[in-house]
Amino acid sequence: MTSGGIDTLEIYRRVGVQEVWFWEDGVIWVYCLRPTGYELVSKSELLAKLDLRSIEFYSRMADQYDAVNAFMRSL
Repeated sequence: MTSGGIDTLEIYRRVGVQEVWFWEDGVIWVYCLRPTGYELVSKSELLAKLDLRSIEFYSRMADQYDAVNAFMRSL
């Protein structure tokens, strides 16, 4: 992913960030650092029990208060 010609993942790789999340159009994309660079993965390795699809769902709710309450009830 790039923004303004700057490769964000390359910057994070250089400083050793193990996992990077991008939020784009209501979807969370997770990249994990490997010896060859970042790899797109289906879920967080650092927060393996966290259901990212659930977070995406609640983030789309119109009312933030209702979203937080519904998410907390789901835990």
